[in-house]
Amino acid sequence: MHTPLKSRIFPFRLILVAVALALLALAGWHWTRPQAIAVTVAKAGRGTVEATVANTRAGTVKACRRARLAPPAGGQIARLLVHEGERVSAGQVLLELWHADLAAQEKLAREQLNSAEARIHEACTVADEAERAAERMRQLKARGFISEQGLDQSLSTAKARRASCDAIRAEAGQARERIAVARANLDRTQLRAPFAGIVAEVTGELGEYTTPSPPGIPTPPAIDLIDDSCLYVSAPIDEVDAPHVQVSGAGRITLDAMAGRHFAGKVRRIAPYVLDLEKQARTVEVEVQFDDPAATEGLLVGYSADVEIIYTSRPNVLRIPTAALLEGNRVLVIRDGMAEARQLQLGLSNWEYSEVTAGLDEGEEIVTSLDREGVKAGARLSVEMAGAKKSAP
Repeated sequence: MHTPLKSRIFPFRLILVAVALALLALAGWHWTRPQAIAVTVAKAGRGTVEATVANTRAGTVKACRRARLAPPAGGQIARLLVHEGERVSAGQVLLELWHADLAAQEKLAREQLNSAEARIHEACTVADEAERAAERMRQLKARGFISEQGLDQSLSTAKARRASCDAIRAEAGQARERIAVARANLDRTQLRAPFAGIVAEVTGELGEYTTPSPPGIPTPPAIDLIDDSCLYVSAPIDEVDAPHVQVSGAGRITLDAMAGRHFAGKVRRIAPYVLDLEKQARTVEVEVQFDDPAATEGLLVGYSADVEIIYTSRPNVLRIPTAALLEGNRVLVIRDGMAEARQLQLGLSNWEYSEVTAGLDEGEEIVTSLDREGVKAGARLSVEMAGAKKSAP
């Protein structure tokens, strides 16, 4: 018995309708489900984690030697021998004050010395001759050829001549001292570089008057000299962190003007007191010197800087970026395309990396772009690759 054709077609139509409805439902689910959020990730890996302390406010790049110079004496600038930005050597004359009067005094003292030395030759020659004559008179007196009075007169004359010689020698000595005084006064009109460096600033022009700072009254220096061959960063750290810092401890220096660069350094000084300023946290000033002077070429004194001082280091530990941590030491791990919250146990930590002691396996991917909208536990995620997006597995 044959089944009618119409009866056979009916079940087939039902199957087609069911398939069509299933496809429609699948399409509806696909188009209405939440879109995956593109995120950046980092893999838990091994490396070094360091415990560090950092400055609480911006530090400043300073020179190991900096001198704000002024002439020892006041006067009118007669010669200005350097300009701003010029490199100078130790002992080089930077400026001179007018000193014609002092030069004349030195010249006069030298002329007086020359005159005294000429008179010394004459007077001492006469004294020598008078002493020889007195000796001859003594011999004649011993033989009875002259009187006692004649001998006394000869001896007195010899003593007088010798005293005259000595007096002129003393005058010559005084002339030499006057020359030294004049020379010292002339030196006070010259400003010399106490060390090699670069001229940062010149205050004053030819013909202007300059004076040294009176005690307790600061005045602008004539020349500001910087030794830029040795630089360091002075920065405040919180008093709570101060016990972790030791002289010669390793550190890292970063500069706002050179983003992305790190400079190795060592702690060279820790202030022996806590700075207590009103409305500010109590801090201790720490100085960190650059390890490599060649690396500081091009750095300017006065740059703002930050320092990280390392006091503990652990190599080859499981670590993650510190920026990936949520409150309560939690992270978002990508599992089957979904964000899964994971509680971690942490060890050492700094601004860059945190050590993971439990709660995460090496190679697991954690979300680092936590600031993106909708990124939370249970959210669908896709991993952002360089130049493209890849859906999370």
